[in-house]
Amino acid sequence: MAVVENFWSPEERQFFREKMNQASWKSLSDLPHVREDFPNSGNWAKADIGPEEGPRFLSRLQLPCIRDYIESFPNIIGRHVGFSYYSYAAGDCLLTHDDTDQGRVVQGRRAPQRRIAVVTYFHEEWQPDWGGELIIYERRTDRSGGQANLTPTHCIEPRPGSLVMFTVPRFHRVCRVDFTAGQHRRLSIAGWFMTEHD
Repeated sequence: MAVVENFWSPEERQFFREKMNQASWKSLSDLPHVREDFPNSGNWAKADIGPEEGPRFLSRLQLPCIRDYIESFPNIIGRHVGFSYYSYAAGDCLLTHDDTDQGRVVQGRRAPQRRIAVVTYFHEEWQPDWGGELIIYERRTDRSGGQANLTPTHCIEPRPGSLVMFTVPRFHRVCRVDFTAGQHRRLSIAGWFMTEHD
């Protein structure tokens, strides 16, 4: 797992916020399959990244650590990325999950395997009392050999301009945005680097 503070300059953050303002957003209530996976998560919103900002976003993520990790998997027949805009208002959260959406079929083919998750923040300001932290867990099995449980290992405040990366699968969640945030929204781009195999 890696956290990079100030990955994005104030000018870059402004550019992406302006593009977010132009995007076509869908609320969680408009996404029935996602809502089934994440009940009681408020009504956060998601939007596609446009053709102008997508290449700009990906060009900044051309990091050797990402490339080397992706290329370490055998028998790759395709490399994919999937990133979206997200907006969380007061009351919104994302329940604990591990990003292994591997079983769904896309256009008659098995979905690419998610390898590296990325989340990065573009809001102008964020106060610690506003919530919205990303919690990363470690999976632990109790000594009796029973059901696995989770132990939090990282609590990452959504600081403007920061970037978080971690390998998939890894359990994580987004804490509920507190009502003290008022009209402030937790704005991010999140998604995955993925591989496709025979």
